[in-house]
Amino acid sequence: MSDNSRTAPRICPLCEATCGLTLTLEGSRVTGARGDAADVFSRGFVCPKGAAFGELDADPDRLTAPLVRVGGTLREASWEEAFDEIAARVRPLVEEYGGNAVGVVLGNPNVHTMAGALYPPALLAALGTRNLFTASTLDQMPKHVSSGLLFGDPFAIPVPDLDRTDHLLLLGANPLDSNGSLCTAPDFPGRLKALRARGGTLTVVDPRRTRTAKLADRHLAIRPGADAALLAALAHVLFAEELVALGELTDRVTGVDEVAAAVAGFTPEAVAGVCDLPADEIRAVARELATAPTAAVYGRVGSSTVEFGTLANWLVDVLNVLTGNLDRPGGALFPLSATSPKPRTPGPGRGFDLGRWHSRVGGHPEAKGELPLAALAEEITTPGEGRIRALISIAANPVLSAPDGDRLDAALESGLDLMVSVDPYLNETSRHADVVLPPPPPSRSAHFDFAFNGFAVRNQVRYTPAALPLEAGRMDECEIHARLVLAVGGLHGADPATVDESVIARTLARAGAPADLAARLTGDSGPERRLDLMLRLGPYEGLTLDALRAAPHGIDLGPLRPRLGQVLKTRSGRVELLPGPVAADLPRLRRALEERTEDRALVLVGRRHLRSNNSWMHNVPALTGGSNRCTLQIHPDDARRLGLTDGAPARITGDGGAVQAPVEITAAVRSGVVSLPHGWGHDRPGTRLTVAAGRPGVNVNQLLDGSRLDPLSGTAVLNGFPVEVTAVGDRAAQVPADVAAAEVPAADVPAAG
Repeated sequence: MSDNSRTAPRICPLCEATCGLTLTLEGSRVTGARGDAADVFSRGFVCPKGAAFGELDADPDRLTAPLVRVGGTLREASWEEAFDEIAARVRPLVEEYGGNAVGVVLGNPNVHTMAGALYPPALLAALGTRNLFTASTLDQMPKHVSSGLLFGDPFAIPVPDLDRTDHLLLLGANPLDSNGSLCTAPDFPGRLKALRARGGTLTVVDPRRTRTAKLADRHLAIRPGADAALLAALAHVLFAEELVALGELTDRVTGVDEVAAAVAGFTPEAVAGVCDLPADEIRAVARELATAPTAAVYGRVGSSTVEFGTLANWLVDVLNVLTGNLDRPGGALFPLSATSPKPRTPGPGRGFDLGRWHSRVGGHPEAKGELPLAALAEEITTPGEGRIRALISIAANPVLSAPDGDRLDAALESGLDLMVSVDPYLNETSRHADVVLPPPPPSRSAHFDFAFNGFAVRNQVRYTPAALPLEAGRMDECEIHARLVLAVGGLHGADPATVDESVIARTLARAGAPADLAARLTGDSGPERRLDLMLRLGPYEGLTLDALRAAPHGIDLGPLRPRLGQVLKTRSGRVELLPGPVAADLPRLRRALEERTEDRALVLVGRRHLRSNNSWMHNVPALTGGSNRCTLQIHPDDARRLGLTDGAPARITGDGGAVQAPVEITAAVRSGVVSLPHGWGHDRPGTRLTVAAGRPGVNVNQLLDGSRLDPLSGTAVLNGFPVEVTAVGDRAAQVPADVAAAEVPAADVPAAG
């Protein structure tokens, strides 16, 4: 460091691990980032994304001023012009056509910022719209739905007690590359290695031999999309061999006998063909799970974005219940965030309902107040009352992340009266906006993890103020959101602090808090005052914003503890193990077993890379190249059969279209399966993503037409769908000798058929 260098702590906002960073600052620049050894949660761990914080922060392609479309062309404008345009055009649409004429799209980065957590509810209320679409229906909605049905609360998501469990069964997840999801755990790799070191067992279910699978004691290379069938068979074995042991859950669960009857037909032999796994191995996994001193089952994207995503997520927690591992140390526990409401008194609650309203065109039921993002294009382009005429997109890029991006691209181009985008980049989606509001770089924003602390494997709380002041002409991200709320709500020009103070007043009234509490709140801004209020009303006595400011590396709140009674909000006051919507959907899974044919068409799965997070990190040079490439991975046997050449192009065709990508022949993917990563396709005109455009890749979601959805959650089927793969050109297949001879155990990559 030079003599004028200084350091500042910063929670990394680039993935769900929420690692603590130490930023090196020189003048007004971030010149370095390393893991914060004093951070109470991450203890110095950092991945390549965090280490590249400074490069992302200083990306020259980041927008520095608002853009407003004039005469068909986006040009720089003042903040006043931008919000004037929004106010002048949104309110008349709402007044003429109603609030549902405006759709709102929230992307993945929203949960990585304070603004994205605090202001969207106020925006939706100001608009009065039910047309909300988020990245959840491209990722995690099945878990929210299954938790809502089981526990009465879609946010009551138990996480594996990684640091104390003796046995972890992990499905559809590759945390060594993703750093974890709906399980906030800095140094997930180190925690899995510690599990193995203390004599524990790791079983990984994944059609690819990922870095995580290589670490496992047992790797089951399942045929994609069969997770629910496998889990149902595991439950069947528990009942058939009298291995069910609810323990302390006995009086807190209803529906155990009904589940036994529901899984009776899912014998290991019945599912073996669909899963492409030996029946004896399925039985062995069930027995190991049941006899381990403690155990946890954890499933993520690969078991969510499939045809039976909600059933798979439901069965994950059914197994945790049947083995007595739900709500016990070493099993699956419910975190207690510092900004959660005070724990409720155990007893019956309001429950959780699906389908309170439906989408206008496709009739898709809402889930957790959201509609499927795959249905957005049809809601824009289909004429009639209730058509979406304006769209507000916040940190979202659905043209790349949702199915059939070409259709949505066309809808955004010509189907809207107005589009507003809050985004630091002119990307494949925001390029269509009439107004673009760019937030400042992350070093200029304060940070608190409202969402991820609720999924953390250890209770803790951390807050980092902005490391650098705002530059001239920039606007704080929270102020952008507050002004947007005012502009669409008919209060354009009011003090943005009005939004925060209104939320504070409503929160105090609902909580029945002392009238003078508002006057005692500290903080230099509305968002800080709101954070202070949530801490004071939260479950940890004496916790305030001042306490967090005095602890720049965080406050450890201890290991996760049993608290099921505080979490349950079902109408019965118990875990409802076989909810009605699940019971109604199970016949569909049974039919999948009965209708199985010998058709061995290739099926496609996605993949993640440690240096990537969906579509929004492909413009950082340090995070591109190497193995972070958009290639079609295919097993040597399939490549040989199809005449594919390593490095040569192949054409991949699905329901929604075709793309062309270079072939990567590798024994890391099982036969019968191909893998193409998510988030690529940076080749559309009108963007300002110099680095990404230089390595555009192809958009895997263009292979889908949006018709494949998990019916309970509305989640797009992005994994395990059939594709046709053909060689481009007439070059003969050449399987590299080192790949053909790779030592991949037969049990890990079973032959198809």
